[in-house]
Amino acid sequence: MKVVIFCGGLGTRLREHSETIPKPLVPIGERPILWHLMKYYAYYGHTDFVLCLGYKGHLIKDYFLNYQPAQSSDFILERGEIRILNSQSDVNDWRITFLDTGLHANIGQRFLRAREYLENEDMFLLNYGDQLSDLPLDEHIARFHKSTATGCFAAVKPSSQSFHAVTINDDDVVETIRPIAHSDVWVNGGYMVLRSKIFDYIKEGEELVDEPFDRLIAERALQGYRYDGFWKAMDTFKDKITLDRMHGAGDTPWAVWQSS
Repeated sequence: MKVVIFCGGLGTRLREHSETIPKPLVPIGERPILWHLMKYYAYYGHTDFVLCLGYKGHLIKDYFLNYQPAQSSDFILERGEIRILNSQSDVNDWRITFLDTGLHANIGQRFLRAREYLENEDMFLLNYGDQLSDLPLDEHIARFHKSTATGCFAAVKPSSQSFHAVTINDDDVVETIRPIAHSDVWVNGGYMVLRSKIFDYIKEGEELVDEPFDRLIAERALQGYRYDGFWKAMDTFKDKITLDRMHGAGDTPWAVWQSS
């Protein structure tokens, strides 16, 4: 299936990096977070990507046009020639469509501008370009394929420890307070699987998860795949540091291509 990835946001909460590069190019270890996400999909056999570009999209184009496979592979340099070891090549097997979707377009409008590249797809995958997970994609897709739903997304527990979920009774008395990651709250974690008729539910100017998803909910045509394994979004500089430290310690649950 084709994989549509949103790569156009300004990344204002990650200003330490996003003033010079787009958020999907912010590195985790040697490679951008976008590369890690694409490697995840490629591991499951999905190597046909549509990148919805916006802010500094030309830098994402440049990254792949000047891709250096040796940066994340073992290799031998002999007489000026590089030989990658153990068949560790990656992007050579990928097909990438680079689609400029506007500097200030919202997610829904970026999605609509990708429609013509999904014309012959009964089902496709969709995700944000700033989050990582070890979600079992084959199981996720298989479960959705058996349903009649139009769309499904991964419902995950919030990873932030900075906020606390609170329950308050009718007398304004606090009954519980706990880190939101340990609460019963689930959030939209992306990793969407959609059928092509999703385009019947979205109009020009709309955000994807607002009016269109509300229409699907009204028809009981939207599913949530509850997953309590690893999931982490890179929203802030603190999130980037957390992922860097995990990578440096060899704790990379999202790198499913390594665990095999």
